Formats: sequence, C-alpha cells, structure tokens
Amino acid sequence: MAVKGTIVVFFVIASATLLFVSPPPSADAHPLAFCHFDQIYQLGDSISDAGNLIRESPLGAFLPFARAPYGQTLLTHEATGRCSDGLLMIDYIALASGLPLVNPIKDAKASFMHGANFAVAGATALSSATLDRHKIRNPVTNSSLDVQLEWMKDHFYEFCGSQRHCETKLRNALFMVGEIGGNDYNYAFFSNKRKVEILDFVPQVVASIKKAVERVISFGARRIVVPGNFPIGCLPVYLTGFNTDNPDDYDENHCLKGLNSFATLHNSLLKRAISELQKENPQVTIAYGDYYGAFQHLLQIAKSRGFELQRACCGGGGEYNFNQTRMCGYPGATACPDPYRYVSWDGIHMTQEAYHIMVDWLLADFLWKLHCHR
Repeated sequence: MAVKGTIVVFFVIASATLLFVSPPPSADAHPLAFCHFDQIYQLGDSISDAGNLIRESPLGAFLPFARAPYGQTLLTHEATGRCSDGLLMIDYIALASGLPLVNPIKDAKASFMHGANFAVAGATALSSATLDRHKIRNPVTNSSLDVQLEWMKDHFYEFCGSQRHCETKLRNALFMVGEIGGNDYNYAFFSNKRKVEILDFVPQVVASIKKAVERVISFGARRIVVPGNFPIGCLPVYLTGFNTDNPDDYDENHCLKGLNSFATLHNSLLKRAISELQKENPQVTIAYGDYYGAFQHLLQIAKSRGFELQRACCGGGGEYNFNQTRMCGYPGATACPDPYRYVSWDGIHMTQEAYHIMVDWLLADFLWKLHCHR
C-alpha cells in the first residue's frame, strides 16, 4: 500500500520544572537510587523530547505536540511538547532516580542543575547532509545527533569550565544516547525506498550512534545507556502503511514480521558496536537499552489487562485509528477518554501508561547493566 508524504511530516512533528505533572511512580520510592545518579543527559528524538522541537521551530506553537489533546494526562492537562498524552520514559527514569524531570535545553528559563534534555522530535542519527545524499529528506528539523552533541558541548563548556572539572562533575551522571535512528528508517520507509537500500543504510546509522557515544565519553561520561529500536512492525503507522492480506506476514501479536526483523537487525549491529566501545573504554560502563524487549513485555502485560494493543487512542479512524489525513492534533481527529487502556497514543508514539510499564521492566535491566548494587 502506498503511503503519502503527510506521514513523513507527522514523524518529524511526530518544561519548565514540571513539578505539577502526574505523580511519581510508587516504585519502592526510587529503584535507581542505588545508582546514585545526580544528573541525567538525554540525546534523541520524539521518544524523549520534552519540549525542544516546539521551542526551536518557528512554527512551534502550531505543532500538534504544543496543544491538546497532547499532555491531557498531566495534572495540568497542558501540552509540553512531549509526544504523548503524558510522561515519557525519560521522565520515569528521572523519577526512579529520585531526580526532577530533565528539562529541555531550549527552555531558557529552566534549571539544568540535574541534567539536560537535548532530544528533538523528528531528529535523525545521520546529519541532514548525509540524508540528502541518500535522497532522504527531514522536512522540519535539522537538529540531528551531531547538532545535539554540539549543544551538549556548549552546555558543558559553561557548566564545567574545563575538561578536568567535567570529569569530576559528570562522575555520577547518566547519559542516554537515544533512542535515535528510528526516524532515519521512518523517513526512508515512507519515501518508498527499496528495502535493499534501507538495509544498506543500517550500518551508517549505527556508526553514527557509535560516534556519538565516543563523543559523550570525551565529555566525561562514565555511565551510558544506548537504547535500541522498538519492534516497529507493531506500530499503527506501519500496520496501516504496510498492511497485507497475507496472514503469514504477521506474528502472534499481529505485528509485521518483516519490519520487526529489520528492527532486530539494527539492534544486533548496535549491540555489537556497544561491545566494541566497551572493550575500547574499560573505564566506562556502556549498557544496551533493550527497548525491543521492554515493548514485548508491554504487549504481554497489555494483553493480560485487556488493553487496546494496536489501535491508537488519538486518531482519525481506520482499522488502527491512524489516518494520514486526520492525525492526532489535527481537525477531524479525536482522542479516547481512557488512554491508560491503550498501548499507542497517536499511532507512532506510546501512551504514558505504556511508557510506564516499559520503564518498570527496564529498571531491573539497568540495575545490573550499570553496576548499581543494593
């Protein structure tokens, strides 16, 4: 099934201290307290953007993430630039660490005492120039991973004053390098690139992420999580865009096998790159963030609780409630009254409840990978 360019645009467009948001998880108070993180730094895309895109874009106030129904689950019911009905995974990771939510670096009035969020919705691992050479276009933001790293460098220049001071100040910081790379593939798939072309593209994306990890190590990072990709064949946008009448194309969760295999390939190459980085940097702890496994766990929990697994909560109709002409936040789209019973919020991003369940699974995974001991 052909997919028109409006989906690509939505992918791209797809806070202050925020003490007013949904209450923190009971999470045995702070399950990551044993890691003794005092700061968190986030690079990435819309999975983690807490409000940078709506601040950097001249059309920021008109983006769907800047208005209802986005943010409707927050106690203030206000949109913050997060691509969800409420909190994101990075928010729950901060809360589980006993820290305030990590503010977007583009919020000039925010405090960055406990870290900074550099993620931008729609961002790619590869630069815009590299994407152009592949005839792939990012139509809204040029704030790719290399740009975010420059923001980070400038921030640390002010925050630390010197490399030696950075090594001391960042000793107990957590660095999240991603999730990133998903949009590189999204733009390629929905630009009708041939699968063989996109497969050839994967090593370049992974190499860009590896280079970013090397860069944050040079800044003074000592504990780093590098998340992989989700099983994209389970997302409503892909189920809608690549639907097929062949039942053999779907797995037991009605996810598209071929697309999930593609995500698995990316994750396998990423894990290999992390292993190489760990050998080269024994003084640093570099952990793979298993977002694929966390999503599989989410589906198991969601089924047992009677969740809507693949229909989006907010959308404009269709089998998966994802319609490229009436996407969430635009006229003709409506939001469900009970997003806590849905896995998908808008067909591309997850609900707050889904993110919460995934983080609950990831917390145990992080504790041993990051050498955090009770």
